[in-house]
Amino acid sequence: MTIPFDNSYARLPERFFARQSPEPVKAPELIVLNRDLAGRLGLDPDWLAGPEGVAMLSGNAMPEGAEPIAQAYAGHQFGGFVPRLGDGRAVLLGEVVAPDGARFDLQLKGAGRTAFSRGRSDGRAWLGPVLREYVLSEAMAALGLPTTRALAALRTGEVVARDAMGRPGAILARVAASHIRVGTFQYFAARDDLDGLRTLLKELKTRHYPECETPLDLLEAVVAAQARLVAGWMSVGFIHGVMNTDNMALSGETIDYGPCAFMDSYHPGRVFSSIDQFGRYAYARQPQIAVWNLAQFATCLLPLMGEREAAIEAASAAVDGFIVQYQREWLRRMGRKIGIAEAGEDDLPLIEDLLNRMATEQADFTRVFSALRRDPQSARDEFTEPLAFDLWHGDWQGRIAREADPASVMARTNPLRIARNHQVEAMIAAALDGDDAPLHRLLEALVDPYEEDARFTAYEAAPRPDERVMRTFCGT
Repeated sequence: MTIPFDNSYARLPERFFARQSPEPVKAPELIVLNRDLAGRLGLDPDWLAGPEGVAMLSGNAMPEGAEPIAQAYAGHQFGGFVPRLGDGRAVLLGEVVAPDGARFDLQLKGAGRTAFSRGRSDGRAWLGPVLREYVLSEAMAALGLPTTRALAALRTGEVVARDAMGRPGAILARVAASHIRVGTFQYFAARDDLDGLRTLLKELKTRHYPECETPLDLLEAVVAAQARLVAGWMSVGFIHGVMNTDNMALSGETIDYGPCAFMDSYHPGRVFSSIDQFGRYAYARQPQIAVWNLAQFATCLLPLMGEREAAIEAASAAVDGFIVQYQREWLRRMGRKIGIAEAGEDDLPLIEDLLNRMATEQADFTRVFSALRRDPQSARDEFTEPLAFDLWHGDWQGRIAREADPASVMARTNPLRIARNHQVEAMIAAALDGDDAPLHRLLEALVDPYEEDARFTAYEAAPRPDERVMRTFCGT
């Protein structure tokens, strides 16, 4: 098969990356292939599932036109700046040009050590995080939010050192609009490499924002994309877990699904990531962290924006614009979750009152809103003290009485099924025992999370107390 590669990033100067082939693996075995995504890319899914496709997806063979590289970037990790990070366990095979002309990166995560690997890193991934990212990224896509996608997951037939027992190795084939991050700009800014910044800015503009004429235009476009993205996260109860600047894609996609999670019981301070000991990336702090990350991006652009004082003023105003845009998008999304087609500022107290009651009464985020679209009275069952819901319910009924079709609005906004932690962990445990059926069943349940489907009722359930997963872990 001929893969339509056209590798613009590999044509940039050599300091942008290290030319790097994946390390071959012992016995690659396909676990799951995203046939719909393969079709979107113009790739033959039957070929990908065959011996030659599996060899490519595992890194054991490179197709014609691939130019494998590991990208260079820096990043703030939990607030501390690291000037040299880069792809320490991922290799970008190339850029696939889809039949409609859209361009996508095809990357292998867990492809072995690279020039950017640090310390004792083996450059590999183990099965659990690979399957978690596959499921979570596809769940995000099904929810209608911008995200990287998973093309395939494979076992490697090798063992990686993650604990005393070792863990089965795996590789994820990831597809992204690009892998250009805030941290990519930081890499060149930290080196006072103005030519590198200009080159990278041109690449970002060409890939994602061709309408932008100036660095300020591009900054404003990135701010708007991130405001929409984070508001989307908040509306489905998603917690990224590691919003470091090297994990913020400037395309506006969700990227790097490590210790991420969808909330069960709602609380604004909810944290799942085992490495987020102080709650820096807690659910309610995500908009604030997005602003912080965007400020780092803006700082990188200042040398390209003319006279410094004027540039600082303009860039600061652009970053500050995130708040207004985020609040507008958050209000629109949350208003629709309670059946208000076009929520206004007057509706904010009603939304906030519900969220406050949910937090106090340990109500399940997804189930409260899915109950509102189905049988509003049943939402009270999600509260430890149902009276808390009853006191809100009357005000809500009075408000949606003015709406033309609130049930339809909520049906298009409130998912019935999310990738719940306990279901994901159960799927991983089964896969570790060689049983992939729970993985395929979970993926099937999440394909259209807004649609009623009696086959998947079990996937709507909140976890029992003994099933709750309160900590999620990074895969490295």
